[in-house]
Amino acid sequence: MQIGNEIVTQQTTPSSIDLSGSWQLTSVDGEIKSTITLPGDVHTALHRAGLIPDPYFGRNEEKVQWVAQREWTVERSFTLQEVEGDWYLDIDYLDTVGSVYINGFLALEADNSFRRYRPDVSSMLKSGDNVIRIVFASNPGVGAERQKQQPFYVPYSTGNSPIPDGNMLRKPQCHFGWDWNIAIAPLGLYGTIALKKLETARIEHVVTRQVHNNDGSVDLTVTASLFAKHVGVAQVYFDLDGERVRLDVGVKGETDVNYLFHIDEPRLWWPSGSGEQALYTLSVELSDEVVTKQIGLRTIDLITTPDASGARFAFKVNGREIFCRGANWIPADALYSLSSPEKTEDLLQSAKAANMNMIRVWGGGFYEQDYFYDLCDRLGLLVWQDFMFACNLYPSTEDFLGNVAIEVDYQVRRLSSHPSIALWCGDNELVGALTWFEESRKDRDRYLVSYDRLNRTIEQAVKKALPGALWWPSSPASGYLDFGDAWHADGSGDMHYWSVWHENKSFDNYRSVRPRFCSEFGFQSYTSLPVIRTYAEEKDMNIASPVMELHQKNAGGNERIAGTMFRYFRFPKDFPNFVYLSQIQQGLAIKTAVEYWRSLKPHCMGTIYWQLNDTWPVASWSSLDYGGRWKAMHYLVKRFFQPVAVAAIPSEDGKKIRFSLVNDTLADVSVDLSISVLTMKGERKHLKDVQAVCSPDAAVTAATIDVSDIAEGTLLAWRFTASNGMGGEGHHVNGTYKALELEPAGLMVTHEYVEASGAIDINVTAKGLALFVMIESEADGKYSDNAFDLAAGESRRITFTPAHQLERGKLPDFRFYDLHSCQSAD
Repeated sequence: MQIGNEIVTQQTTPSSIDLSGSWQLTSVDGEIKSTITLPGDVHTALHRAGLIPDPYFGRNEEKVQWVAQREWTVERSFTLQEVEGDWYLDIDYLDTVGSVYINGFLALEADNSFRRYRPDVSSMLKSGDNVIRIVFASNPGVGAERQKQQPFYVPYSTGNSPIPDGNMLRKPQCHFGWDWNIAIAPLGLYGTIALKKLETARIEHVVTRQVHNNDGSVDLTVTASLFAKHVGVAQVYFDLDGERVRLDVGVKGETDVNYLFHIDEPRLWWPSGSGEQALYTLSVELSDEVVTKQIGLRTIDLITTPDASGARFAFKVNGREIFCRGANWIPADALYSLSSPEKTEDLLQSAKAANMNMIRVWGGGFYEQDYFYDLCDRLGLLVWQDFMFACNLYPSTEDFLGNVAIEVDYQVRRLSSHPSIALWCGDNELVGALTWFEESRKDRDRYLVSYDRLNRTIEQAVKKALPGALWWPSSPASGYLDFGDAWHADGSGDMHYWSVWHENKSFDNYRSVRPRFCSEFGFQSYTSLPVIRTYAEEKDMNIASPVMELHQKNAGGNERIAGTMFRYFRFPKDFPNFVYLSQIQQGLAIKTAVEYWRSLKPHCMGTIYWQLNDTWPVASWSSLDYGGRWKAMHYLVKRFFQPVAVAAIPSEDGKKIRFSLVNDTLADVSVDLSISVLTMKGERKHLKDVQAVCSPDAAVTAATIDVSDIAEGTLLAWRFTASNGMGGEGHHVNGTYKALELEPAGLMVTHEYVEASGAIDINVTAKGLALFVMIESEADGKYSDNAFDLAAGESRRITFTPAHQLERGKLPDFRFYDLHSCQSAD
C-alpha cells in the first residue's frame, strides 16, 4: 500500500481499508504539486506546504481566493491481494463537486457535501496496486454554471456572499463569505474515506423510537436498516447496556430489522440544570461491523397553543417546560483541518459553564459530525437543528429537490437518536429573504411558490424518516404556513430581533418587544487583543486600518461599535481600551435583552443569542474568541443565564426600577436581596433589604424602588443570596456611563502560583469604585470570574487556569482594565 511516498505492504486483504492519511495534491493544470492529509482541506494543505500564506493573517484572504477558482486532484495508491467479492467506497463530507475514479474508472460523481456516498466499485478493482483519484471542480465555477441553467434567476445575499452563486450548491453557505466569515470557499474531504467489502450485509442506519408508558416504563424500538446485494441470512445482535439478543434475518436489498427493548425503571435524560444526563449504550452488530450510539430516554414536545398574545412557543422535556438559555453555533473553524473534537469540546464546555442548556446549529454551516452531538448529549445541551439553508433563495428544480430529499433523509436518520436533538427547523431566514431581492419583490408569487416547494420537500423527508419529529418550518417564523414578518412580530413563534444592531437603536429598545422565544439577537465587539495580535501588526492597531477593516465583515460594523460608544461612554484613550470597551458594551446589550425577556417568563420561554463562537479571528457577535477564550460578554452570560438570577429593570416611564427574580429550577427559592447605592468614590450606602420567594419555573418582582431614591452621581447596586446556594450582584446606571464622573479605582494586585494545579490566584483590591474589572494576558486560559465590580476596600480572588502548562515560576504578564482607566488619560 502506498501512502504518499511511503509504501506499506499488506499480506492479506482486510475487509475494510481506511484510505485516510497522506494523498498527493495537484492542481488540474499541473502547475502546483504537494501533499494533503485527508480528512482535510486544500487551503490548509497549501499553507502547510508554504505555497500560500496564512489565510487568516493580515489581508491574506485576498491573496488566497484564487485557490477556489481552480480545479484540484487528490490521489493515492492502495494494494489489494484479493479482489473477489463485492466492494464499495464509503465517503462522507466530500466538499463538494467531485468525481471519484478507481483505476481510471468513474466510481462517483458527488455534488452534495451533506450526503454519504457508498458506490459499488467491485468491477474497478484489481489485484495488486490500485489508484484512487478525486477531481474537485471549482465550486464557484460550478455554481455559476448552474445559475445559468435555472429556469429563472435565483438570488443570493451579496452582502453575505462576496463569492457568488453558493446557493446553487449543497455546501456550507458561509464558505462563500458571511458577515463574520472569511470568503475563500474551501474544498476538500472532511469525513470518512474508506474501501469496504460487503459481506452478507452492511448497516445503513440505526434509528430508535421511544414510547413512554403511563406506568413510567419505556419501550425503545430499534430499527436497523441493512443493505445486502444478494440474498442471504444476516446475524444481527442488538445490545442495550448489556441486554443482548441475536436475530437471524433474511436480507436482499434494503431490509429493516426491528427489536423492542422494554425498560421498567428508566433513568431519564434531562437538559443541563434540570436533571441527570443519563445515557444508555446501544449497539447493533453484524459479523464485521458495529454501530454504537448513546441513547437518552426522554420525551420532548413543542407547545404552540394559542393564547391572548398569539401563540406560545415553549419546549417541554419529560413533561416539564424548560426555559431555553443558549447561543447560536457556527462551524468551529472556517477551515476543517484547523478544527478538532478537542476544540469543539472546549467551546461546548464553555457554553455549559455559562449556564446554557441549548445550542442552535445555524443553517449556513454543517450538519455537525457525530462527536458534536455526542458532546451535547453528555453535556445536556439541547440542539435546535436547522437544515442547511440560510439567507438566500434556492432552486426548486426537480434535480435540486431530489438531492435535498436524499440529504434530509440521511441526516435525520443519522442524528435522530440523539437525546439532545430538540427540533428540526427547515431553514434560517429564507422567508425574510423573499423581501431582500428586487427579483423576489417584483415577482413574490413565483419565488414564494419556489420556496414552498423546497420547504415542503424538507418537511416531507423529515416526517418520512422520523414520524413524529418536532418540525418547525423556518427561523424566524410566527407559525406553520405563516410567511409574515417574524423579525418584528412578537406574539407567536420564534423571533429574530436585530433592530438594536442593524437599525442602530438603543439598548433599551430590547424592552420594546416581548418575544415568545428569541432565537437570534446580537451585538458586535472586537475580538480580544491577544487574538488580534495573531493577525495584525502594531501598525494595524487602529479600527480604521485596512487589516482591521478586512477582519470586520459586517458593513458599517466598526462605525456602529464606535457610534454606540459615543452614545453610552466617554471615548476610550487608546486601541487596547477600545477593544476592551467594545466587549463591555456588547455584554451590556445582550444582558439588557436577556434580563428583560427572562422576566417575562412564561410569556417568553427562550433566549438564544447570536453567536457563541468564531470561525476565524474577526470582529463579530461571538461571546467566545476564535480559539475559545472568553470575551467579557461570556463572563456576563454566565451571570445573567444563572438559573436563579436577579435583574434591575426600569419601568417604561423611567420613574421606577423593579427587581426581577427568575427561578428556572424545580424547587421554590427564597432570596435575600440587599439594595444599595454606590458613590463615585466607591462607598456603598444601604437602601433596603428584601426577602422574596419565587416558585419553580417562574419569574416574580422581588422589589421596586423609585428612581428618585438614587441620588445624582450614584449607581444602584445589589447583592443577593438564594436558598439553593446561588447568588450574585450587579449594578444599574440611571442614564449613561459617560455622565458619571468616575474617579480612579486604585487597583492593587497580588499573584500566587498554585503549585498543585499550575493555576494562578490573582487577588484584586480596589481603593475606589472599579467597574467592569477585566484581567487579560497573552497566555491562553480561563478566569474564574472577570468583568466584575469592586467598591472601595473590596477584594476579589480570581483563579486563572492556563490552557497550557506555564514555565515553572514564571507568571504571565497580566493586564487590568476598568471603566475609569479606559476612558481617562490620567
